[in-house]
Amino acid sequence: MRLSERSRVVIRETVREVFGKDASVRLFGSRAENEALGGDIDLLVELPCPVEEREHKILKLIARLQIQLGDQPIDVLVLDPETERRPIHEQALQTGVLL
Repeated sequence: MRLSERSRVVIRETVREVFGKDASVRLFGSRAENEALGGDIDLLVELPCPVEEREHKILKLIARLQIQLGDQPIDVLVLDPETERRPIHEQALQTGVLL
């Protein structure tokens, strides 16, 4: 995984601030692989209950993370019981690293 311990803590805490204490987050994509190249941070936020204001919360999370981690590309997917599962969700679940 190519994220510092500080970055992992910031991401975990910020996800819980925005989405609630039951939210968990996985890092997937190139940053989850030590040998891969690439700079964006791909996150999968998992929730046990449906989330309201999904897009608003995603944008809020990205903005807060960019302020704390620096201005860099961050992509966020949300997976809750109402989410239609797509191949990208399955990939994130299978290859992602729980933070």
